[in-house]
Amino acid sequence: MLAHAALILPDFALIALGFVLFRRFSYERGFWIGLERLVYFVLFPALLFNSIAAANYSLAADGGLLLAAVGGLLAAAALGFAARPLLRPPAALFASCVQTSFRYNSYLGLALAQSLAGPRGVAQIALVFAVGIPLANLIAVSALARASQAGLLRELARNPLILGTVSGLAANLLGLSLPQFVSSALGKLGQASLALGLICVGAGLSLAGASGHRWLLGWFSAVKLLLFPAVVLALALLLRLPAAQAQIALVFAALPTATSAYVLATRMGFEGAPVSFLITVQTAASMLTLPLWVAIADALF
Repeated sequence: MLAHAALILPDFALIALGFVLFRRFSYERGFWIGLERLVYFVLFPALLFNSIAAANYSLAADGGLLLAAVGGLLAAAALGFAARPLLRPPAALFASCVQTSFRYNSYLGLALAQSLAGPRGVAQIALVFAVGIPLANLIAVSALARASQAGLLRELARNPLILGTVSGLAANLLGLSLPQFVSSALGKLGQASLALGLICVGAGLSLAGASGHRWLLGWFSAVKLLLFPAVVLALALLLRLPAAQAQIALVFAALPTATSAYVLATRMGFEGAPVSFLITVQTAASMLTLPLWVAIADALF
């Protein structure tokens, strides 16, 4: 487990750097808002598009990986939504926070896949994201739109992560080849997104918003960091995934929730503080749980 923690440590070091930069240096809040928007709307979609469009995929070779990942995501979403009848939270709080039980930090996921498995790991997790990002956003936006009466299709159509993944997958399936200078430019934008995305994660960490409803917030975190990976592990064993795919599937499942969950909640008119609290708690806890799940994958496959 210590060896896996050492591989993951550099990525968490960038998160810690963002936390320190935000609190100890004179960068104004507007700077961080602009940087987060740059990563969310430009750099990260470029990385997703380029990684997915250029990769070689095969349904026969990668179908099991997709099945385990998507099955785990749907199970985690179902467990997250089970909190509503069980814990009876306020509708607005539930709508804004339920997404943290199944959404995942794609910045960290791509960085970890690169550290653990190199370019092939990035291509595999990007394939999972190609299906998982539209699906997770569809579920999250549906819950928020239902509570706020916002237009579901409009919110989905302008989500940059969905646009980046769907367009990259379409280019891959159609066999489209971009000019070299375009592909190179997108690649450089994508490289910048990993480090800047992790720094933005650290800058956005906050423990405000934890007052009340601790059972609800604890349930969402337990689903994301423990139950989601456990379901994916069971599916990986059932499907007899190759070791490399099982490791990527477990990394995907064990990621803390997405920082863009805060962006989505506030943009649709919901209070962001509880979501920010969950992002912080899950990111900190995943420093222990992520190496553990990767070590379990190595031991079993």
